[in-house]
Amino acid sequence: MLKYWRILKLFWATAIAAELEYRLNFVIAALSSAGNLAGSLFSLFLFYRTGYQFAGWTWQEAMLVVGMFTFLQGISQTFLSPNLNRIVKQVQDGTLDYVLLKPISSQFWLSTRMVSPWGLPDLFLGCLILVYMGNRLGLEPLRYGISLIPIACGITILYSLWFMLGATSIWFVKIYNVTEVLRGFLEAGRYPIVAYPAIYRFFFTFIVPVTFLTTVPAETMLGRSPLGWIIGAGCLGIALLCLSNLVWRFALRFYTSASS
Repeated sequence: MLKYWRILKLFWATAIAAELEYRLNFVIAALSSAGNLAGSLFSLFLFYRTGYQFAGWTWQEAMLVVGMFTFLQGISQTFLSPNLNRIVKQVQDGTLDYVLLKPISSQFWLSTRMVSPWGLPDLFLGCLILVYMGNRLGLEPLRYGISLIPIACGITILYSLWFMLGATSIWFVKIYNVTEVLRGFLEAGRYPIVAYPAIYRFFFTFIVPVTFLTTVPAETMLGRSPLGWIIGAGCLGIALLCLSNLVWRFALRFYTSASS
């Protein structure tokens, strides 16, 4: 583990140094994050402006879900997208050969090689909303600590889904459209799952587990998420993480490399 930690620090130090050569991009990313958040707040405002509210969710409570979604969006842009989108290019260019020859886990290398500071505004804004709304609701620090469990599970679930899609590039090469479809599904996490009809709630819980990404962590923070949902989030996260490794190992059996 110490070896991998040293490698991770080296990866991120070089990646950030390279990205900071284009500092104007950070300003653009910050403006984009603010615009996306304003769009989410406006959409939520349209529901609540007439006194309507999602079943069991006040304005402040629904804002926790928006904050959780913004935070996970920052995680995705900072750590997931920069790495997993490169898998397609490495398969196309044949540079995946060099990754497979390295004396470390190829999944670790592909998942952590890059980090982008352009997702930091979303991370900051998401945390800001969670803290501010938590104070408005009078949430205790213990609630935040307990919610870290489903949040970590949600990040694991999100990573596993991204990586399994990235692994399919060995068969299909160009999967950009598929990742956009997944991104579109994940947009449903902007609002509490009760905002959708029953058939959509089933889909976003058991088919594409968006519920476990934002709603379950927010409900845990509010102290009303059943223990079964938290345990389910943990089991799903572990299962998908193991599945992502199995899918990657299976996909490599069909990778012929650029030199063969």
